[in-house]
This record gives sequence, structure tokens and C-alpha cells, in this order.
Amino acid sequence: MKIIHLTDAHLMPSGVIVHGVDPEQQLRIAVADIVVKHTDADLLVITGDLCNFGDPEAYALLRDILAAVPFEVRLLLGNHDARAAFIEAFPQHPRDDHGFVQSWLDTDHGRLLFLDSHEPGLIGGRYDEMRLAWLHGALGSAGDKPVTVFIHHPPFDCGIAHFNHIGLHDGGALMERFAAHASGVRHIVFGHIHVPMMGTTATGISYSSGQSCSHRFITDIGTPNPWWTKGYPCYRIIMLDDHGLRSYSVEVGEEPTERTQPCAGP
Repeated sequence: MKIIHLTDAHLMPSGVIVHGVDPEQQLRIAVADIVVKHTDADLLVITGDLCNFGDPEAYALLRDILAAVPFEVRLLLGNHDARAAFIEAFPQHPRDDHGFVQSWLDTDHGRLLFLDSHEPGLIGGRYDEMRLAWLHGALGSAGDKPVTVFIHHPPFDCGIAHFNHIGLHDGGALMERFAAHASGVRHIVFGHIHVPMMGTTATGISYSSGQSCSHRFITDIGTPNPWWTKGYPCYRIIMLDDHGLRSYSVEVGEEPTERTQPCAGP
């Protein structure tokens, strides 16, 4: 299975600049590259902060940009989003019985879980008892294959000073539930931190973040007020198959210098 992963688009109404970057231009370039190069993909997932202020106009712009994607799309909410405005713009998007924008998708390689950590008024996220109850059912019915999780906020301490107080405010409940899942959690895919990161939890669950398609930080993990910067529009290719899970970063617009020659090996 081929999954395209985008995160932190931070769309604003057309032409509005955020931290020195035009989010619309960045996302349009990334999606155009995806549409041309990945017609064989099965799924596009955007892990939250779809829009910078949750403007209805920005969600309409997102809907317009994504109209070109020829395969299934799952959208998650981040702290910058607005659930009501999102639902108005995407009324058919999967939600649970309580209106949270979360769902699952079964594949030949286990269940994909798409979780809603958005909480109005919080920069950090929340995964409360109501959402945990939904998750309990989703994990319980997942079968004997591991699950792969998509969420906006990392459900653990990411070790970056800027995010010390704006992580997932759940007291570790989400990770405890994952650790208790008998068939295992293959990988957690998240956004929020705007920089690429990968690792493994103390209980052995692997995870990785995407890099923001819009503005991003100059990586400085010990500084609570790092600098914003700009970069190429970007996304990831995630392959989920009999070999497990692999992720590849793509930056659109890199300048070629010299072509390599095929390596015959061994």
C-alpha cells in the first residue's frame, strides 16, 4: 500500500502570507507533484493544521486544491483547525458518532487509525475519555494484525523545548492504550512539530513526523523560541507492505546537479 503523507498546510485565504511563506502556493505545488508522480498511490493523509485559523474561506481553498487528487483522502484536525468549519466544508468526511473527525481503514497490512486530537482553545491536543472509548472499540475490532496510527499531536514528549507545554494533554493515556494492544502498534505518524523527527518509545512503538508543507522551524531542540524558516513544498511517501513500513521524504523543487549511474552490485 502506498500512502502519501502531508502535514501542517496552515492554509489561509488566498494570497495571505504566514511567517514569510505562502501556504497556498506551497500546498498547490506539493499536490501537483503528487498528482503527476503518484497516480498509483492508495491514500493521501494530511495530519492536521489544515488551515491556520480555521477560516471557512481557507477550507474552501483546501477543498479546491484537493479536488485534483484521484485517490482517497483522509484529513485530520490540528490545534489550528476549527471542527465546525471543517465539517461544513467537508460534510461527507468520516467522523465518529460524537462528531470527532476520526475513523479507521482496513488494509491487507492491518488497520489504519485516524485520530482527532483537536480541542478548541488549546494549542496542545486532547484525547479524552469519549475519544478513548471510540479507540477502544477500534482497536478491539482490528483483528490480529498491527495498527498504524495517524494523529496531529505526538502522544509523547517529543523532546523539543518549544513544545514542552503544547503537546497532547492526556496524561499518557493514549500511549498506555497503544502499549496494551495485543497485536501491536506498527507506527505512529504525526505532525504539529513542523520538523522531521523519528524514534521509538520506551515500549518499542516506532514513530515519525512529517515536515510542515508550509513554514517550518530551524531545528533547535533546546530553544523555546526557535526561528521560523521556509523551504521547499514537501510530503512523504509511506509504503506499507509485506516488508513492514518505510517512509521517504520528498521536497519539490530541488535542483538536479548530476545524474547517477545504475549500480550493478554486489
